[in-house]
Amino acid sequence: QVQLVESGGGMAQAGGSLRLSCSASGRTFSSYHMGWFRQAPGKEREFVAALKWLATNTYYADYADSVKGRFTISRDNAKNLGYLQMNSLKPEDTAVYYCAATRRPYSEYPGSYEYWGQGTQVTVSS
Repeated sequence: QVQLVESGGGMAQAGGSLRLSCSASGRTFSSYHMGWFRQAPGKEREFVAALKWLATNTYYADYADSVKGRFTISRDNAKNLGYLQMNSLKPEDTAVYYCAATRRPYSEYPGSYEYWGQGTQVTVSS
């Protein structure tokens, strides 16, 4: 069982930056795939970025095309924390951002993730 709590959302101007954090409970969090998703009003939840856990105990970073080169996902397993650094923000990045984790086979599909945080609002003004 993993519990996730996001923080760090807020308001930013276009071109600005925000860093989201995801605090996880559970001693085996390091072996979970960890992802970030977002949902804008009236839209479906969509994949943003994820760290795919590999059998070599390393991670592969995966990004949606819309955020590639602007967002960076990372994690600190010693602290059970995950991060999403968001730079060069655009108004279309406005959404509720969710942290998620799973031990199921890796996928960008939200339905593949077992555990979710409550979400944190990110609003980018032009």
